[in-house]
This record gives sequence, C-alpha cells and structure tokens, in this order.
Amino acid sequence: MKLQANQLSSHLNNNLAFCYLVTGDEQLIVDEALDQIRNAARAKGFGERELFVATAGFDWAQLSAAGANLSLFAEQKIVEVRLPTGKPGRAGGQALVAMVDRLGPELMLIVSSPKLDRSASASKWAKTLESSGVSVPVWPIGVRELPGWIADRMRSAGLKPERSAVTMIADRVEGNLLAANQEIEKLRLLLGPGDVSAEDVGNAVANSSRYDVYKLADAALAGDARRGLKILDGLRAEGIEPVIVVWSLTRELRTLVRLVELVAQNMDLGLAMQKTGVWRNRQSLVRSCIGRHQPNDLYRLLKACGRADAASKGQATGDPWQLAADIVLRVSLAGRKAA
Repeated sequence: MKLQANQLSSHLNNNLAFCYLVTGDEQLIVDEALDQIRNAARAKGFGERELFVATAGFDWAQLSAAGANLSLFAEQKIVEVRLPTGKPGRAGGQALVAMVDRLGPELMLIVSSPKLDRSASASKWAKTLESSGVSVPVWPIGVRELPGWIADRMRSAGLKPERSAVTMIADRVEGNLLAANQEIEKLRLLLGPGDVSAEDVGNAVANSSRYDVYKLADAALAGDARRGLKILDGLRAEGIEPVIVVWSLTRELRTLVRLVELVAQNMDLGLAMQKTGVWRNRQSLVRSCIGRHQPNDLYRLLKACGRADAASKGQATGDPWQLAADIVLRVSLAGRKAA
C-alpha cells in the first residue's frame, strides 16, 4: 500500500503494518514520518529497536541475524534499516526480501532512504516492501506550496499568522523546511499561542536563506532569473567574494559548452551528460538550459565570464557583481528576452 506523508497519521491511528518504506529528500518530513511510525509501534508494545545503516561494505548477514535473534521472552522488536544511497545492491535486496517473510506481531521492519530512482522503485525489494506493508514517498515542497505548508505548520503550533507573516517566513527560509520549522518553533516560544504579524516575524526570524553559489547556478540553469538575482544579492550581502561567484558560473558554462560540442559530434545529450559527470538530479536543468540557447550564445557567455573574472581580480575595469548579474540573466533567459 502506498500513502502520502500527510495520510500517515490517520493510518497509524487505525492500523500498524509490520513493514514501512519511507523515501524522499525532504529530510525533515522523512524524519517526522519515521518518528510517527516508531511512536505508534512503541504504543503497540515494540520496545526494542535495532538500527542498521547500510553504507558501502555493509554485512547484510547482520540483518538476517537480527531477524533470527528472537526468543519467547524477547520484547517486540523494530529492525530499522537506513539506505544512504537508496540502492542496497543484490545482496541487500535479497536480505530485505527475506526479512519480510519473518515479519509478524513480534518483528517489524522500517526502511528509509533518499528518493528512489526509477530502477530502484521497480526493484523486487522495493515492490515487496510496498506490497507487504506501507510505502511512504515524501515529495519535495515546491515554491508555490511552501506558504501553505508554513501556514498549516504555524496553525498546528497554535499560532494564527497573517498572510504577510507567512510570506515573510517563506521568503527568508528559501525552501529550507528545517529552517522554517525552527523559526516557527522560535515564534511559538517567544510569542506563545495567538496572532502573528509580519512585524513579529521581522523581529524574531533570522534570515535562514541558504544562499550559495551552487543554488545560484541551478536557478540560472532552470531559467528562474528572479530567483537567481535574489540569490546573487544574498551572496553579496553575506560578503561572499565575487571571484567565487564568477568561478561557479564559469564552471557551469564550461560544462554547457563541452556538452554542445559533444552533441555536435552526434553524441546523444544524455550520454554526453554522463560523460561529463553531470549528476542525474541536475540533468533536467542542464537539458532545459541547452534547449533554450544556441551554441554561440554559450560561447559568448563563457567569454563574458572571463571578463567578469578579470574584473573580480582587479585585472580589468567593471563591477564584477553587475557583470555576474548580466550573466545570470543571460543564462536564465534566451535570445531577445535576455537582451
């Protein structure tokens, strides 16, 4: 059975499966889902817990031993397995499937991992865990959904936020759910239950935006000029040296130029991205950026990065921050829009 994260609480109030698979990259929501499952299991008498983290070289025989070491006088036991890569390998997959056959009133299995890719989702071990228990895929909270998520979270904490207060928190935490949750908890402790205004937030909330050069590059590749410029302003306000910002943009442009050169040699773009080491979770960003630019655009942008680099090092005239902003705009947009 598959459940959304927001359905888990209702499920646990009425049922407790012997097997749960929780996956996703929003660590706060994943951790909270795992806590809900553990608490429900403890309420049903599962007082013992054994945790395994299946890093490289993990001995899967330990899992088999954990499932076998039950006596007539033992407490009900939770065996929890964390898969840091989401891929247990052949031996791990077989061990997980074998463990499912041992589950019952005395033994419970909880498996957690980052978001599973297509091959992992279709694997025998993942299908077995889902069909024998409950699968809880945790999806990212998008920019549009974030204010609603924050507002619901504040109301659950006893706060009654104004819309402007919610907007201010969403703007400041820049998609960081953990930071948002911390700020909500801070407001609850400082103000207590009741109304929360934008002024209250302004007085209490630290700027927890996760500005970094990698997010700047991702925003530009995604075509989100507004967010890219906002992150650039944040980097400047935090005192980041412009040479580091320009380095990040230059690195991305070099990769894009290399990719279009490989494509010009009749190589498939997907294969070219693998060859140049583009991470799978960034390939859609890179593909969309290449799709809205002509090869000559990318060559000109790479030259612009050279000028910005020289300005950032004092070797040429010009404001490196303005030059970087121009590059972000031109990467984000295409052709006439950038002009």
